[in-house]
Amino acid sequence: MAVVIWIIITVMIVLYLLAIMPRMMHKPDKLPFQGVLYAHRGLHDNEGDAPENSMKAFEKAVDSGYGIELDVQLSKDKVPVIFHDFTLKRVCGQDGKVCDYTYEELQGFTLYGSKEKIPRLSDFLSMVNGRVPLIVELKVEWTDVSVCPLADEILRGYQGVYCIESFNPLALIWYRRNRNEVMRGQLSDAFFQEEGLKGLLYFVLEHMLLNCVTKPDFIAYNHKYYWTLSRQICKKLYRNLAVAWTIKSQKELDARRKDFDLFIFDSFIPEEKRGEE
Repeated sequence: MAVVIWIIITVMIVLYLLAIMPRMMHKPDKLPFQGVLYAHRGLHDNEGDAPENSMKAFEKAVDSGYGIELDVQLSKDKVPVIFHDFTLKRVCGQDGKVCDYTYEELQGFTLYGSKEKIPRLSDFLSMVNGRVPLIVELKVEWTDVSVCPLADEILRGYQGVYCIESFNPLALIWYRRNRNEVMRGQLSDAFFQEEGLKGLLYFVLEHMLLNCVTKPDFIAYNHKYYWTLSRQICKKLYRNLAVAWTIKSQKELDARRKDFDLFIFDSFIPEEKRGEE
């Protein structure tokens, strides 16, 4: 009986390790992304003239030498725009979702009462023009991955360094099937603890049990839960690139140096622009 139990345990461990295994072969070059700190939604101040995901915030990040993390979703007329929330209420004070309005209609709204408007992905890329590396988060709500091919059509013509990431594994699956050469990352969190979300789906997402299907090149995880077993195995056993979000103080940045490779920050100005000195 003891032997049977040990066999079952061994099989379960092997299956678990296979489930969380990221891409191990034919990996994109990660070197262009390293040694840089990434400004979360640009170098923003939601109480000033450069709110999150605004062209002003992006320009400030580029001028300061930081990489940029940004969020992309679609307007009603299928224009890739840069905006984090699916709903407009928090940032624009408007009812409805981004996808309820055309791009032109969205231009009637401002970000946090500033003069800044919701940018198009194409305009943002023209401004950055390859000067800093980009982490592009694709906002996929449930099963609609239409943002992937439409954003990718624009990104294909961009000559700068960029990678994509998403909380939704379906976005990574799309990129694996259609643009396998692009560096892709799985965003995750300790959903049960941080968000209070329960159920099998969130258990699978928290522990990255779909890595065997998505084959991410990096794991971007809430830095407060750096000790999560699956995340640590991906970094230490599989040598997968580890990205921390979102660092909000120099103390947090210094504390997580040994646990992550890349750092996404906001709410403070790091003492250095480079990720490694």
